[in-house]
Amino acid sequence: MSWWVSAAYELSPVFLYSWIFWVIFSIVCHELAHGWAAIRVGDDTPRMLGHMTWNPLVHMGGASLLMFALFGFCWGAMPVNPSRFRGRYADSWVALAGPGMNLLQFIVLVPACAAWLAFADGVSEPLRSNMRLFLFAGAMINLMGVLFNLVPVPPLDGSKVMANISRGYRDLIESEKGQIATFIAVMLLFFIGGSKIWAVTTSVTVSAVYAVASAMGDGGTSIFGSN
Repeated sequence: MSWWVSAAYELSPVFLYSWIFWVIFSIVCHELAHGWAAIRVGDDTPRMLGHMTWNPLVHMGGASLLMFALFGFCWGAMPVNPSRFRGRYADSWVALAGPGMNLLQFIVLVPACAAWLAFADGVSEPLRSNMRLFLFAGAMINLMGVLFNLVPVPPLDGSKVMANISRGYRDLIESEKGQIATFIAVMLLFFIGGSKIWAVTTSVTVSAVYAVASAMGDGGTSIFGSN
């Protein structure tokens, strides 16, 4: 099995650089959104612990960055204290803020990529193709961030939402059997579900970009090629 960096570089050096940039940038934005939401509902922990920063090392940490270097995936963390939250559904709002930020970036990047397809005919190569791939990669990675994080499996954000609105679910994941089930679910998600989410994400992003580009009058330019 080849190292993911080598495989991505062989596919396209620009794709590799875009992947590295967008994964790190999206995680930082995702975690900052959690922090902003937590502060909004009464918890100043993110600010007190110095996590309201754009420094990816603060949000990701050494273990996450090592996993990124080895396998191409990673995670972030934002310290919060739910006991300080104000509001019955504050836990849900704080949890949803992260995927919400990813969704916002997807909503911005899809028309940006589509506009580049539609109106960048006069831009010389390789800038034309490189920017097209860069914007597409950003949209795809952020949509993946939405879909992946909304899966209701701890420690993903979807599990926090479910635990906030369902007492039965919260009791289940806190039980011994629930913790065993959670471990199995996480393994299945990473080693089996990840490829499914990747396929859906790629398909949806391609379809969305082409649909918006078509509405803008693009004549069928390919995201991955020059024509």
